[in-house]
This record gives sequence, C-alpha cells and structure tokens, in this order.
Amino acid sequence: MANSPTGFEGEENARLLAPERQGDNAAPLSVSEISQLLKRTVEDRFGHVRLRGELSGVKRAASGHLYCALKDENAVIDGVMWRGNAGRLAFRPEDGVEVIATGKLTTYPGRSKYQIVIDSMEIAGEGALLALLAKLKAKLEGEGLFAPERKRRLPFLPRTIGVVTSPTGAVIRDILHRLNDRFPSHVVVWPVMVQGQGSAEQVARAVDGFSGLAPDGPVPRPDLVIVARGGGSIEDLWSFNEEIVVRAIANCSIPVISAVGHETDTTLADFAADLRAPTPTAAAELAVPVRQELRAMLDEYAARQRRGVIRPVMLARERLTGWSERLPDPAALVEAQGQRLDDLTDRLRRGLAGRAERARAQLAQSGGGLRPALLLRNVESHRRDLSRVPDMRNLMRQRHRDAAQALGALSRVLPQLNPEAPLSRGYAIVTDAQGHAVTTRAAAAAQPALTLKFADGSLDVATGAPPRPARKSSPKGGESGQQSLF
Repeated sequence: MANSPTGFEGEENARLLAPERQGDNAAPLSVSEISQLLKRTVEDRFGHVRLRGELSGVKRAASGHLYCALKDENAVIDGVMWRGNAGRLAFRPEDGVEVIATGKLTTYPGRSKYQIVIDSMEIAGEGALLALLAKLKAKLEGEGLFAPERKRRLPFLPRTIGVVTSPTGAVIRDILHRLNDRFPSHVVVWPVMVQGQGSAEQVARAVDGFSGLAPDGPVPRPDLVIVARGGGSIEDLWSFNEEIVVRAIANCSIPVISAVGHETDTTLADFAADLRAPTPTAAAELAVPVRQELRAMLDEYAARQRRGVIRPVMLARERLTGWSERLPDPAALVEAQGQRLDDLTDRLRRGLAGRAERARAQLAQSGGGLRPALLLRNVESHRRDLSRVPDMRNLMRQRHRDAAQALGALSRVLPQLNPEAPLSRGYAIVTDAQGHAVTTRAAAAAQPALTLKFADGSLDVATGAPPRPARKSSPKGGESGQQSLF
C-alpha cells in the first residue's frame, strides 16, 4: 500500500471533512429527523396493542398523569397514562399488580426511548385481583381498622336508619319492606352508584355525610347506617374493597352494618363495619326488633307486674283469714271485760264515798283550831313584836350617814391613787406603741418607739437602736442607772 501524503494509512476512512459526492441521494439526517421518523414508524406499526405485565414504579404526577413501567421476567417497557384516562380507572394502580394495558406504542424523542401510551388498564384475571385484595387487606389490618375492639354495639331500637345504596335497585325495596314488616322506622336513603367508575368515592362520601350530620339539623341524623348492595362477581363488588370506602366505614361515628352481596360474598367493607349482614334483607332484620314480639314481651311484663302486685295481697288475705279463725268469740271477750268494768265501777263508788267521809272528819278536826279568840290572841302577839322594832325612818337615816362617811374617806384617798397626779410634779409616764406602760429599762430598750406622757400632753420618741437585751451598768464605767432616751 502506498503511503499517503499525510503519513497515515486508510486515508478514505480518516478524512477530517465529510466530502460531497456527485449523485449521492443519501443526505445525512438530523437527530430530530430520525427521531420523528422512528416515532411515525412505531406509531403506524403499533397503533393499537394490548400488553400484559406487572406494574412497577407507579407514580402519579401533580398534573394528574400516571407514569409506570410494565415488566415481565425478561423485559421492561415504560408507560404513561394521561390525566383523563387515569381518572377513569376502576382501581388504584400499585406496584406488583399484574395488569393488561391497552394503548399505542410511541417514542419519546427527548430520551430516545419508546413507551406505551395507555388508554385503559384492567387487572389481569381474578388471581391478580385477589392478590391485590389480600395486599390491601393486610395493610388495613395492620393499621387496626379491623380490630374487634373497634366494633360498637348496635342501638336496640334506632329511630332513624340511614341506607347507602342504589335508589333504583331491588335492595332498597327489600330493606324498606322488611323494616315495615318488623318495625316501621324513619329511613333516610343516600343514593349512590354501587359499581363502576366513581362508585367508591360516592359510597365513601355518603358514609362521611351521614357521620357529619348535626343531631338537630334539617336532615335527621341516623342512629344506624346500612351500606347495602346486591350480589355479583368480585369485579362488581370491587368498589366496596376500595381503601377509601373501608376507611370511611371505619371512621364513621355511627354504627354501620355492611350488607354487600350474598352470604358467600366477602368484601373489606364487611371487616371494617361494626356488623356484617349476609344479605341486605338480613341487615334490616338485624337493625330493628319485631314490633309484635316487643308488644307480646311488654304484655307479659305487665301481666307479671300485676301478678307481683296481687300476689302479696292474696297471701295477706289468706293469712288474715287463718288468724281470724283462731281468734275467740268477740262476744265472749266483751262479756268478760264488761263484768270487770262493773266490778271496777262498784269499787270506785265505794272508794269515793270513804274518801269523802275521811275528808269531812279531818276538816271538822282542823276547824276547831280556827276559833276567833285564838286568832285574836295571835294577832295581839304579832302587834307587840312589831312595836319593839325601831323606827324605819331613823334606821334609813343612820345607814345614809354611815355610807356618806365611807364615801368621803374614799374621795380623800382617790387623788393620792391617781397615776397621773405625779405628772404635775415633773414626772412622766412611758408607754409602748400599744399603749402599755413601760416600767423597766430593759423593756424600754426593746421598743423601737416610745410615748412620754406629761402633764400638758404626750410626746412620741424613738430609741434610735434596734431591740436588744438589757445589760447591767458597770460600776467602773461611770454610766448612770438610766440611759438617755434621745
């Protein structure tokens, strides 16, 4: 091979600039052009496809679009579902759920990736649906929404019953008919769709709406709520397995009966409710008692009450009859007491006559001492005794003179005993703040303030020192016996 002028081999493959060739119709394409060609090719070839795969990386954007990936054991394809179609989904997509997605394949030029634009999505078979159900049940059960201690007792006789169901189906007619047969009650129906797109949201809003009613509002607040639906497949009953419905029933402030499907059908709403009824008709039977049975029970209680009242009367009457038969003849009792009364009357008459005779004799004996001569002699004796008594007026005058002499003696002594008399001679009375006399130096030193009372008035002084115990004056210190108060 000949050497090239540049000294490199393969000159044809190592050009710096791309040459333009005569008659070349394969013009170079831009990246955007090839991306658009690929996009049209893929969309024309795969304009409608159905893919089966397991959801992965499910994410709902703030715009409402749903992004995910479909995968199997060998490959993965990205998927996107626009907001309008995502809002019409009959279930909530989650990772691990096997689905069948219908849409078209397209490319995303911005990343040179192909993806499927999903128009609709369904769960791939009943097995996948049951797996999703088991996963949701385990999640809610772990939160305690199905715990037995959350269950409440139903009211014995609810005055108002709220029913969440379709207003046009046979379920509401069966419930109303059964309630009318057993115990007619006031029923408030909240109409909802019981299957299909948006039915779960309607059922949840209805349960929350009943729970939020005011007790004294225009719409009577139910004492009991029945969530009911007729039988169907697991797909038909799926709305009552939705998390939003289960949480609404669990959080309802009113006791809830779940009556969804037939006896063999089970939904998550049954676990969250306070009581599960096998059928809607059975829910009506569980909601109210039978009025005729209550009447019969009340009649039985009334009869037992009457028997309870009458029985003691009958027993008392029987005891009274038995006692009266054992009593003696009343006439015989009266005759004996009459004879005793006659005897006592006779004794009383004789006793009164004897007592009057003894009193008459005693009066005659005492009257002998009331002769006039004896009475006059006693009066004369008392007059002589009275004449010997001194004149009362002289006695009073003597006592008055004695009292006047004693009072004069006291009056002469009184000025000498007056505590304020020495004040005119230069003495003073020392008192504390409470007006008590202070008689010692120690007591005066202990007072913060003193009052000196003189003949012409009082003077308040302060000692100038805190209270302290008195001390003896030293004979060598040259101190006088009394400290200065100033």
